[in-house]
Amino acid sequence: MSRWIPDEPGEEAALLDALGISSTDQLFTDVPKKARIGRLGVGPGHDEPEVVRQIDRLLERNKPLAKFASFLGGRISARYSPAAVDAIVSRSEFYTAYTPYQPEASQGMLRALFEFQSLWVELTGLDVANASLYDGATAAGEALLFCRRLHDGRRFLVPASLPWEEKSVLRNYATGPGLAVEEIPFDDRTGRLDLDFVRRAVGTGDVFGLLADVPNGFGHVDESVADLKGLLGEIPFVVSADPLALTVLEPPGAYGADVVVGEGQGFGTPPSFGGPLLGLFACRREHVRSAPGRIVGATRDVDGRPAYALTLQTREQHIRRSRATSNICTNQSLMALAFVVYASVVGPRGLAELQASIAEKARTLASALGGIDGIQAPRFEAPYLGEFTIELQRGTAAEFLDRLRRKKVLGGISLADPRPGATDRAARILVAASDATTEKEIQKYARAARSAVAAVGRSA
Repeated sequence: MSRWIPDEPGEEAALLDALGISSTDQLFTDVPKKARIGRLGVGPGHDEPEVVRQIDRLLERNKPLAKFASFLGGRISARYSPAAVDAIVSRSEFYTAYTPYQPEASQGMLRALFEFQSLWVELTGLDVANASLYDGATAAGEALLFCRRLHDGRRFLVPASLPWEEKSVLRNYATGPGLAVEEIPFDDRTGRLDLDFVRRAVGTGDVFGLLADVPNGFGHVDESVADLKGLLGEIPFVVSADPLALTVLEPPGAYGADVVVGEGQGFGTPPSFGGPLLGLFACRREHVRSAPGRIVGATRDVDGRPAYALTLQTREQHIRRSRATSNICTNQSLMALAFVVYASVVGPRGLAELQASIAEKARTLASALGGIDGIQAPRFEAPYLGEFTIELQRGTAAEFLDRLRRKKVLGGISLADPRPGATDRAARILVAASDATTEKEIQKYARAARSAVAAVGRSA
């Protein structure tokens, strides 16, 4: 592709004359003035060496993750990715910013996506998976719409402990169709969902779906999730699951999940300012025509050789708009490839051992933090794998985490919900261990945390 070359002043004047206008501003007269942003305020141009110097100065302000002892978690993981993953996904056959469509998709890429789908099916215990979605939050949003196609109603139930960002995405998805996203309360001691609330809500006849997450937004495994399908009956049941956790936990399909979604970034894709991410989606075979995205199917060619093809592309570019299941028209091919390469390199036993190792480090971390006066760790009396919630007895998470950052420790994610009217959780922090967490880093966190709590106490 040729580089874009800007128009000379004379060429621009000729273009405007041909259009019958006197300035480029007239091209935008249909845009209301209050919607225009005006001039960007960009200063005069510089020569290339000066531009490079300015960019270098900006880059020097970045704080690389490797310079910190990181205990960040949530849906984005900083697990170590074997060098083989980058070596394979960086091959020219795969490495492109453009997602292959049907005419251009090679048999190699299609097979890789088929293996990706097969892996998610195996982990979830369901029948069929699509070729991925944009990220875990939008996969959950697509699951909401999926449930509404299968069952009448207006209310979609989600845990109150679900990360506020995901609840916000779900409410955005629900706005257009006029649906309501309602939160299920939890027990303040165990973090478990209030099953009586679910039972009463289902009894109204207006619930069309429910989503539960495993582990939940507090990092804990809520064992009551396995009882939800018995309360829901024919109402679709969605589980948002961590892929690594599913290597040691019972697959959601075994306890009645109709849909399983998740965030796949931790399998082979590094954290990078929140992206790129990878949405996972699987469902039961009888509901496959209501699923979003597209699916790679396996068949045989005229000579009887294995062959792969994109199928069930239920998007408006291929079928009538009124029958489209989603406006997501593509998938995260490169991240899906990284997912399946990572899983293949580490192997099924290696993945389970990895989760067990991370869980052991998380217990060591919880013990170190729980021994500090002023910190309750873990906050909930519930099992956990690699993440758990702590609560500060004084001060806020924002102040505590800021003090830790000054000591090169990323102490976790504040669970405070910034939205107006939200429940106050300003003293709670989600803390995570990873395979890269060392004993030295745990002790560093404990020392920094003890100092931060003491500082907050003196300023109180």
